[in-house]
Amino acid sequence: MTESIHHLNLSADEVLTSTRSVRKRLDLERPVPLEVITDALEVALQAPSGSNAQGWHWIVLTDPEKKRIVAEHYARSFAAYAAAGAQARAANPPKDLDTAEKVASSAQYLADVMHEVPALVIGAIHVPGGELPEGNQAGVWGSLLPAAWSLSLALRERGLGSAWTTLHLVYEREVAEALGLPENIRQGVLLPVAYTKGTDFKPAKRAPLETVLHVNGW
Repeated sequence: MTESIHHLNLSADEVLTSTRSVRKRLDLERPVPLEVITDALEVALQAPSGSNAQGWHWIVLTDPEKKRIVAEHYARSFAAYAAAGAQARAANPPKDLDTAEKVASSAQYLADVMHEVPALVIGAIHVPGGELPEGNQAGVWGSLLPAAWSLSLALRERGLGSAWTTLHLVYEREVAEALGLPENIRQGVLLPVAYTKGTDFKPAKRAPLETVLHVNGW
């Protein structure tokens, strides 16, 4: 491991309970060395995958033009998503409207600055033939997404933040073509990555466990 990589020395529980979707607190001005991302990826590759196939691939974008292409597709997808969300909130206001509006504002900010984020990381997986199976696809994504979340956790421990998003997948084929991805490589997640403005992230408010826990059946 490179000695220049700084660790926050958080406990496992602290990392797990304080890794947030970071948007407005991403530091757009501070460069992110590629070695920091690859160091975190070395940790992520310890995640499980079906039959230990390790069919994942990681596309790290730092080139401004490549980031711009992905950001433009993301912004286009987000615009439709945000419009639908605004209509839904107007028709059926959520119980915590203030929180919903803050989340919407944060998401809009990320769409506006996606091209400025120091690094974009796309997690993808090899799919024979390139066609996803019909029905439940847990077997495919279960071999990629645990590693992608491990990457988010490892980045947090190194003082960086990310925001899990899949909105660009509306234009998956266009992004794949722009990045030269083979047809049998399917994208599963986009992580904008940057150092964070401060590292004092706390556990988020969640519904009580008893409202979602089922023992020995529903």
